[in-house]
Order: sequence, then C-alpha cells, then structure tokens
Amino acid sequence: MTRQIINKLTGPSSLKRFLFFFCADIILIVTSLFLSFLFHFDFDLNAVYVGLVVEVIPYFVVVKLISFGVFRIYRMTWRYVGIFDLVNIVGALIVSGMVLIILSLPTSLLPGLGITGFPKRIILEDSIISIFLIAGLRISKRLYMEVIHKQRPARQAKRALILGAGNTGEMIVRDMARVNFSEFYPVGFLDDDKTRIGTYIHGVKVFGTTETLREIILKHDIDTMIIAIPSLNHKNLKQIYDTAKKANVGTIKIVPRIYNFDKPDVNMKGLEDISIEDLVGRQSVAINYKDIGDFINSKSVLITGAGGSIGSEIVYQVCAFAPGNVIIFDIDETELHNLGLKIARSSPQLSEKIHYKTGDVRDEARLSEVFEEFKPQIVFHAAAYKHVPMMEFNPKEAVKVNMLGTYALAKTARKYGVDKFILISTDKAVRPTSVMGATKRMAENVCKAMNEENVQRSTFNVQRSSESNAYSPTQPFNHEVKSEELGVRSEPISPTHPLTHSTRFISVRFGNVLGSRGSVLPLFLDQLKYGGPLTVTHRDMKRYFMTIPEAVSLVLQASAMGVGGEVFVLDMGEPVNITDVAEELIRIHGLEPYKDIDIIFTGLRPGEKLFEEILTAEEGTDASKHEKVFIARNSEKYSLDEIKGILNEFREVLSNNGQGSDDLVRELLRKYVKHYEETGGGEQLSRVSKFSEASKEGQR
Repeated sequence: MTRQIINKLTGPSSLKRFLFFFCADIILIVTSLFLSFLFHFDFDLNAVYVGLVVEVIPYFVVVKLISFGVFRIYRMTWRYVGIFDLVNIVGALIVSGMVLIILSLPTSLLPGLGITGFPKRIILEDSIISIFLIAGLRISKRLYMEVIHKQRPARQAKRALILGAGNTGEMIVRDMARVNFSEFYPVGFLDDDKTRIGTYIHGVKVFGTTETLREIILKHDIDTMIIAIPSLNHKNLKQIYDTAKKANVGTIKIVPRIYNFDKPDVNMKGLEDISIEDLVGRQSVAINYKDIGDFINSKSVLITGAGGSIGSEIVYQVCAFAPGNVIIFDIDETELHNLGLKIARSSPQLSEKIHYKTGDVRDEARLSEVFEEFKPQIVFHAAAYKHVPMMEFNPKEAVKVNMLGTYALAKTARKYGVDKFILISTDKAVRPTSVMGATKRMAENVCKAMNEENVQRSTFNVQRSSESNAYSPTQPFNHEVKSEELGVRSEPISPTHPLTHSTRFISVRFGNVLGSRGSVLPLFLDQLKYGGPLTVTHRDMKRYFMTIPEAVSLVLQASAMGVGGEVFVLDMGEPVNITDVAEELIRIHGLEPYKDIDIIFTGLRPGEKLFEEILTAEEGTDASKHEKVFIARNSEKYSLDEIKGILNEFREVLSNNGQGSDDLVRELLRKYVKHYEETGGGEQLSRVSKFSEASKEGQR
C-alpha cells in the first residue's frame, strides 16, 4: 500500500506535468524580463530600473500565461515536442507581445496601468528572449534523448544499417531515439540517390549506395539491416537479402505495406522480419491514393467473403480511406469474429462504422435485409469457392456459389441502387481448364450482362425523356417500357422521372497471391513445421505471384478507374518457378534444400495447369491509365436474358441428385464457357507455351 502511494506521488501524471511547466514558465518569464532590461541598458541596472521591472512583472506573467493557455502550450508532450509545437510557442509569444505593447500605449479606456508608457523595445527584446527560453525548456528532453544520449548507445543494442534515407528511414531513426536506442543503434544509411551521400539524418551518415552494401556491413560490423524502401521490388530485394546473408547479417527487417495513408507513420514495432512473400512476390506498385480516397471516402462499402485472405485485406485497405460504413459479410462467423478483433486493434476509430453480418450470398432474402439496412454504395464481391482440385470433385457447389451466388448478389445490388459492383476474379478464368476457372468466367459474364442491360436501359430512358418534352402539358403521358423490348419489368416513365440509376459492374482478374488460404505458401510452411518434405507437383511448374496487399491495392485502383463493363487484369510481373520458392523458403529458415529438408514432386492434380497463361492470353489487352492495370479484350458476351436462361439450365441440373449430375454440370460449362476444356497435366507444357507465345504477339 505504501509503495502504491509513493508511486502515485512520484510517478508522472498530467497534473504534475502542468504544474511543472506552469511554475517553470513563471520563472522563465521573470528571467526573460530581467535579461531584456540588462541587454537594453548595457548591463547597468540600477535600483530605479529594478523597481520598474517589479512593477510590470504581473502584467507580463498574466498576459503570457493566458496566451499559453489559448495556444494549448500545456497540452504538449515534453518527450515528443515537434516543429508544430514550436510554431505554437512562437505564435503565443508574438500575440502576448502585441497585447503588452497595446497595454503600454496611453489610453483613456484603461488609465493608470502600471505598464503604461513602458518601453516598446524592451517588450520586443523580451519576446525574443522568451522564445529561446520557453522553447528551449520544451525541446530540452528531446534534445537530450536524441542527440546527447545517442552518443552513448546501449552496449546491448544491435548495430543497424538502414537502406533508404528517405522519409521512412528518417522515421525509423527517430523512433529508435524515442526508445533510447535500447534495441537497435543506427550506424548509417545506404541510399541509391547519390545526392544524399555524405549527408546526415539525425546525426546518422549516409555512407553510399546499395552497391557498397557488403563493404559497409563488413567495415562497420553490422548486426541488423533494416530495409526502409517500401517500393522495392522482389528482384532487388532478393539481391540485397542474399548479399546481407552472405555477409553474416543476423537480422533483416523490412517496412510493411502502410494502410494509414493520411498518417503513414513507421515505427520499430511495425517492422517485420523479411519473409518469403517479400522475396518472391513483392512488386513496385505506384498507387494513386487520391483517386481511391475520392472513390471510397464517406461511402457505404459492403465486402462479401470478408473473412478470407483477399476479402480481409480489402477490409483493411478500405478502412484506411475513411469510409462512411463498412459492412463485413461472410458465411463463417468464426472468421468474422477473428477479423473483428484485428480491426479493433488496427482501426479503433471506425468501431461504430463497421458492421459484421453473417449470411450466404445465395440467400436473396438475407441479402435484401442487409442492403435495405445499410444501403451500400460500393460492393466488393470476394466470396467464392476457389480451390481448384476441390472444385473438380464438387462442381455443383462451385456453380451454386461462384455463378448463382454472384447473380443473386449482383441482382440485389442493382435493385438497391449500388454505384459500383466489383467482382474479384482470377487468372484461372483465362482459357479455363478447371471447374473453378470456368465458373468464375461465368461470374464475369453475369457482371458484363448486368452492366450491358443497365446501359441499354439508361439509353432508352434518355431517349424517352427527350421525346416526352415534345408533348403538350395537357396531353396525358402513358409511355411504358415494354418488357419484350428490353427484357425487363415494364414500368411507367413520366416527363419528370429521373434517369434510372445504373449500377456499374466491374471484374478484376489477378493471379496467385502469396499467403492466401489454400495457396502454396501456407502448405509449404505447414510441411516445413513438421520437418518436410515439401511437395511440388512438377519441377517446371511456374506461377505469377504478388503479395496480397499489393494485389488488393491494384484492385482498389482498378475499381476507382472503372466506368462499367470492364474486365480488368493486373500485371503480375514475371512468372516464378515453384521449386525455386520451395528452395528459398527452406534457406530463409536457415536450412539447406535437399539436405536438411527434401523436396518431392507429386504430379499435376485434377484441373491444374503446368503453366498459367498470362492474363492476356486470349484476345490481348488495352492499356489503362495505370501501368499495372489493363483491360481485357473479350469478345465473349451474353445478354441478361441469355444469362437467365443459362442459369436456369444449371438450376435444372443442380436439382437432379442422380448419379452423373456432376458430368452434366461440366457439359454445360463446356457449352457456355469459351475456351473451357478439361485437360490433363501431360499435355499442357506444349499447349500453354503455344498460347503464351500467341498472346505475346497480340499484346499491346
């Protein structure tokens, strides 16, 4: 009990901090006034002047303290005083000086003030001295911690080399100083901008470019390397990683992708150990955050499949752009619960704007309830069955979710006037050889048909509205849109009726994302945990890879750009050999491939390709305004009536529980999905190589 009382009396608190600075400021204000008199009278201060100082002290103290309160000087944190705080101090002292000058002027309003007639030059001199004294006190602790104390780094701190002398690197050094360099001590920077070489950042020198990495590591006995270049691509990153490892650097950390784009602060706790995802799939992706912010800011956004790896990443990134509401929709309540815990930590300011809803995208009644309650303006549809081999054994379920679920959600979105509907699609939809790929291709067709029907409908209403202006005000107006003309429900249009709201439907295809559920990386990690072996289906298998944050950033970029009807494809970079990924993963864990951990080759699985066609393999692409986002040229098109008829055929097959219904589903997919064919792994090498070469010819 006694110890608690002592801790309470001696421990820091807001009240103690206020009292300390309040009393210190009074002393400094008095000191400043005496110093200004000394300077003004050439250090010849007689008794008359001392009496005059004592007489005006109350005016200086009261006016300045009131000014400090107005400018919130006492709410500053001593340890983290920055430029904004110093500007506030200067502003407060300038204002208080102006008030004192006004009070010193002869006036009939306040006659007989002790400060009346006081020399204006002394007031100006006092303001300048006060700025140095008051600001010096506030900045003293930070000056000690970050400059003086830094010269005596902790003996146990690891010697760190920072790659990247930009804003990110500066924030890292600043954060090291905040914790007294207890864990890491910055020895120097490397940066490929040659104009920075030889300069200092918080007293830390920029030694040279990354080409001198090995030399600097050996010369300065570096223990830790911190990569502070967020835009670094995986090829350069791997080269840096290999160089550092060969030079026996024990710890390599990297800055993560940043979601708080308004305040992209970086600290030591946020750094991550370099991972296989960084070495294989990290791309240099430039994102126009303003466009995405304009697209999402203050909007109501619904994400289906939000508990999955892609859906959850969409949630995280959407939350960074200040949405009005975020409706998180998933059939798995456990994943929603886990996602909620993570969001509560990462975006506590949005706690009242995030709504968790369980449900099935096939359940139109449930969808209507959610749309009626929240009126979403943007829908990201990430709910899908995506595991290729599993869907080969369950084709009917793939049709139910990927096709019928997409149709139900798209129909509901249009009914409730959603602005944009974004389907998350896949490279497996390009020349599909699997049920999963074929059903996702049909989901794209659903969205295109919905968008085309909306375009026709809006165009028709514009024409009807124009025609209506020719009618006399006394003439009855009874135009109706005939269902046989547009294939939609008949509805009357009045001369003042606004144009029908058109939901814009967009699809975005991308390839494999590292770390998603069911992808190769979690499988490898699980196998590695049990001592191997790692299983690869074929020694020559290649895939396009990108990390989840980068892929989702490009999805948001494409969504902001889309005007409706596009099938966007993302540039996934160069294909990566899966065997190389397995070998690199083993090495990053400090083991030797084929010696400590074996790799075995099991053969292609059902529906699996040896090489994925590039996303442009069919008719090629057209460029968009973003260098990594393209628009697929796709001649395949169905009207909405045709889509309804096709889906009805599938429903009839799904209602058949007899043997062979799975084969009927595959037959219908072959009938309606262009290029779909089930192909065994043995034929694919020559076939895919041929397609890839042909597609390169047709690509822009």
